[in-house]
Formats: sequence, C-alpha cells, structure tokens
Amino acid sequence: MAEVTEQQVLDALSGVTDPDRGGDIVSLGMVSGLTIRDGNVGFAIEVDPKRGPQLEPVRRAAEQAVDRLAGVVSVTVVLTAHRAPASGARPAASRQQGRGAGPDVGAIVAVASGKGGVGKSTTAVNIAVALAESGLAVGLLDADIYGPSLPRMLAITDKPSTRDGKILQPIRKFGLTCMSIGFLVPEDTPTIWRGPMVMSALEQMMRDVDWGRLDIMVVDMPPGTGDAQLTLSQRVPLAGVVIVSTPQDIALVDARKGLNMFRKVDVPVLGLVENMSMFVCPHCGGESPIFGHGGARAEADRLGVDFLGEVPLHIDIRTTSDGGTPIVIADPDGPHARAYVAIAGAVWDRVGSVRREPPRIVMN
Repeated sequence: MAEVTEQQVLDALSGVTDPDRGGDIVSLGMVSGLTIRDGNVGFAIEVDPKRGPQLEPVRRAAEQAVDRLAGVVSVTVVLTAHRAPASGARPAASRQQGRGAGPDVGAIVAVASGKGGVGKSTTAVNIAVALAESGLAVGLLDADIYGPSLPRMLAITDKPSTRDGKILQPIRKFGLTCMSIGFLVPEDTPTIWRGPMVMSALEQMMRDVDWGRLDIMVVDMPPGTGDAQLTLSQRVPLAGVVIVSTPQDIALVDARKGLNMFRKVDVPVLGLVENMSMFVCPHCGGESPIFGHGGARAEADRLGVDFLGEVPLHIDIRTTSDGGTPIVIADPDGPHARAYVAIAGAVWDRVGSVRREPPRIVMN
C-alpha cells in the first residue's frame, strides 16, 4: 500500500471547518507540525487558548478525516495554543481520547536522570533485559521522544504493524515487548514537536499499543525535569522511579533536582544508580575514578533513599550498547552484566513483592 502523502492529509483537513472563524483549518493556517511516517500521522491544530475547550469537536473531526485516508495506520491530533494564555496558565490542550485501555501491567517503573549523557538509557535497557532474563514478562517504553535510542541499542529496524488499523503491535526482542517513537521515524530525523504533541505521542504509545499482560514495564524517561517528565509522572501510575547519575558533583546536583520533582508528584523513589562509577582499563584491568567515585551512594544516604548499585565505565558496555546487544545478553556472566542484574533484582524487590491489582491507566 502506498504511503499517504502530506498533500492528501492537507486535502482531507481542508474539509474541516472552524465554526467560529468560518473557514477550513488549513486555509486559516491552524495546522502545524505535520509528520508522516509509515502511515503514522501526527499534527497540531493551533487555536486561541480561550477557545481550546470548545474545539474538541474540530480536533475529533480532523482525526476522523485523516483516519479515513487509505494507508493511514494511526493519527495523533492535539489542540495547542498559538500564544501564551494570561496569568501564567499553561496553554489549553485537549488530548485524544483512547481507543485502548493501556497495558495490563503489574508495575510501571521509570528510569530517569536530571540531565542527559549519564547513561540512563543504557541502564534502563539492561535493567529491562535482566528482568526478562529472570523470567518476568517485561515491557520497555522509550519515552525519550526527542532522542530515542532504543532502535540502536536493541538493533531494531522493524516497524510496528497493526491488525485493525488502530492498535499497534509492539516489537519483541531479547524477551522484551518494546515501543519507541524511533521505530516510526528515521534515526537522523529530528522530532520538532510542541509539548502537547509530545504528550499525545507518549499517551498513544502507552495506550494504543497491544502490550499484552506484563509483570513490569520499564519506562526510559526523557532527561531533565521539564513538562514532559512532569506530565508523564502525573498521568501514569508509576510504582516508582530509579534515578541514574554519574559520581561527580555537577551531575548529582541535577540528579537531586530530578529526585525532588518525583517526590513532589508523590512518585516513590526506588533508589539511585551510580553509572560510570569507575573507569576500568580494558588492557590492564586497573581502575581509575576519573569522574569520582561514591558520590551517588553518599547522595542517596543524604537524601534518605536506597542506593541500588554502581556500574563502571568500560568499553564493553559502550560497544555492546552501540552494537545492539546489551551487555546482559552479550556477556551474561561478566562483572558488568552482574552489576545490572543486581540492580534489576533490587528494583524488583522493591516493587515485585507488593501484590496488587494492575494499575488502571487513564488518559484525559
């Protein structure tokens, strides 16, 4: 089936009228951020923030108009304010209502960091693989919309399929059930989306994917403490969060900010992981604390949270991650894999022992 084109989408949207302004949303310049990849269409409808709550029928009509096009697999449509509302309020946004119920999962655990470049994604992937290797049903959601790394780290080139044109089938690799925006867009294509579009995409990856029954879902969060992290934390019933940091003070300052953000939204902090804890020479095996050592453990003690473990800076972790085979798979008996396995066990001990009904995910 041929790929739906931008012109086809715009032609379909030209039949959707703004009832107050008396023109179609294309000619009025209300459509922005249009992206198309393998039949997955996303765009925003820019509106005056005061009118946002009243224009949900327009958003829904636009979604239906595009959904009827041949070759369309999914549609993500959000209303977003084209100017900041008064009094410092957030832009009005109306998000797509779900067709699916979300994953049937025992616990959702986020892996987060206060800043990028500390090895958060590598940690998330290896924790997830270690949990799967222990016999659990594990989902892995790459929520880093602007810098998705899951396709590269798991060497996944397949695209999600759909059986009914509405619910995506996730990709399965190394015992994991996976979803990432990186499965839908080319690796070198930047994601230039406004905040509401990011949140809508995250909600769809959580809700409109056939995750199946999971014991645990690991969410690789975007780095930092912005609106996407805050909103996802508030809308997804997280069982807890793992904070990843490197040992030096400048990284720990940002880790502390991330930890405090989760505390403010009542998400349990399961503990800290110190990544790049010690440089291990691949030739002589000598250890050098080039970023310091023990900073995350000391910070965990100071903040009153658990220290989950440390992972060294070693070339084998980097090469296996870049090569698409996590170290837990590539060298399961090696010391680095054992470090990740121990951290995964500590995470499961903190969430797996609490037997409860799976959380009901509600997106509104």
